[in-house]
Amino acid sequence: MTYQEAIAKIDSRLLFGVKPGLKNITELMHRLGDPQDQLKFVHVAGTNGKGTTCTLTANVLRQAGYRVGLYISPYVLDFRERFQIDGEMIPEEELAEEVERIWPSIEKMDELDQYITEFECITALAFDWFARKKCDIVVLEVGLGGITDATNVIKTPEAAAITSISLDHTAYLGDTLEKITREKAGIIKPQGPVALYPEQAPGVTEQIKAVCREKAAALSIPDMSRIETKAASIFGTDFTADGLTLHTPFLGAHQVKNAATVLEIIKILRAQGFSISDEALKVGFESAFIPARMEIITQRPLCLLDGGHNPGCAQALRQALEQFVPQRKVAVMGIMADKDSAKYLGAVGPLFDKLVTVTPNWGRALPAKDLAEKARPFCPNVYAAETCGEAIAAAMKDMTGEDALIVCGSFYLASEIRDMLKGKLENLRA
Repeated sequence: MTYQEAIAKIDSRLLFGVKPGLKNITELMHRLGDPQDQLKFVHVAGTNGKGTTCTLTANVLRQAGYRVGLYISPYVLDFRERFQIDGEMIPEEELAEEVERIWPSIEKMDELDQYITEFECITALAFDWFARKKCDIVVLEVGLGGITDATNVIKTPEAAAITSISLDHTAYLGDTLEKITREKAGIIKPQGPVALYPEQAPGVTEQIKAVCREKAAALSIPDMSRIETKAASIFGTDFTADGLTLHTPFLGAHQVKNAATVLEIIKILRAQGFSISDEALKVGFESAFIPARMEIITQRPLCLLDGGHNPGCAQALRQALEQFVPQRKVAVMGIMADKDSAKYLGAVGPLFDKLVTVTPNWGRALPAKDLAEKARPFCPNVYAAETCGEAIAAAMKDMTGEDALIVCGSFYLASEIRDMLKGKLENLRA
């Protein structure tokens, strides 16, 4: 089987099942020998900050000398980003081998009307690969929700973490914070230690505390009074935590809270015998990288690429732009049709002098013209482009090297446009 054939097989599966739950993924894992039971995990759920939390945790553990698996979603540039060991994506030939290994079991379950979804398929693939590669620990990002997410087939992890919770995927998870929190809290296992992102919306923290009491799970919440920001810029934040000086390259005040959550995860792991030095913490934090999460593509002109798509991400982007980008701002934006584009636009739209909309090359994308109509009440100068190339050209038409280009709204847009940006912006360099 070639890599392309393997990807085609994975893509042939439905994204979500008709009957969500863990029954089918549990059966599939049994058929594969339950490789997940051979592994140790840090299991991370939440609405915003999961990717950052997972990346920082995995990078610190790697710097501490452990063989670390990392399972994330969505990917930005390459499907294989979902499966990493020590910062390296799964090789194409190994991904093809894994699909060959698991596919007979999937086909047998199809015959029994036990349908395996795309996410269940790739989750099973990840567990099998990480186990065969003998990872010391796997940092595991929840795909959607928590309680019925395929990743929740694991037993009690070394640590669970719940990041910032806000409204997203409401069609699947519920239309209130209480309902969404219930889903996210589903990853909390009996007597399993939990780290929680600090300063959550009212009611979220109390709800998590109640679940932890019910399951006798120890809960750790960062004390932000013990964390002091020393310096912040477009390139990241320097801060101290209990006297330890750290730098995170990720932009925005919320990223300090994500980093603080990771510090709680590390405390939990240290208490369980993991050897993680302060030096591993420092290097792990400062060397972390995630594409398209407030990523600086060029410095002059400043080009910032952010794939965040929900209202919480929009508020974080707004805060970062207001604090660190005082210059004239031009935007290229594309959003999926199932996202709350009105709230997103309400947060960031008024910051832009000009906004160019584009339709990301994905089935659920909101058409550029529809997004432009929604954007006009928030920005005085809106233009709908046919392609990403046209969108960049339109945005750059009257830009100078002193202006800033903000490309935002969707990871699907980020994936499509990222490689185009650097070359085109070279023309504006002084």
